[in-house]
Amino acid sequence: MSFIFDGIDHVQLAAPEGCEQDARTFYADLLGWPEIPKPENLRKRGGVWFQCGIHQVHIGVQREFVAATKAHPAFHVQQVASLRDYLLQRNVTVIDDDARAEEGVQRFYLHDPFGNRLEFLEWR
Repeated sequence: MSFIFDGIDHVQLAAPEGCEQDARTFYADLLGWPEIPKPENLRKRGGVWFQCGIHQVHIGVQREFVAATKAHPAFHVQQVASLRDYLLQRNVTVIDDDARAEEGVQRFYLHDPFGNRLEFLEWR
């Protein structure tokens, strides 16, 4: 059997109940990702959705929330060093990682307001 995968439609990250304003402050205000209206039938579940380039990031409410501290999405960024500097100037803790530097990858990690690990990288 043969299947054609076109890529990723969205990534969902979990967050605790009542997370919506903190998610907007971080993802929309800090990172500059536009908020996407959730479909009416999904709004009652809570959470909030954002556009990141051609992909979406959905912040979903999880009642017994535990942050994803190892599993993580990785976001390709043009001028990742500038993003890193911008975040540091806003007192966001970044974790530098040069494990893939020999491949030409510049990257760093951070944790969103809920403790989820996020990676930002650029191929050189």
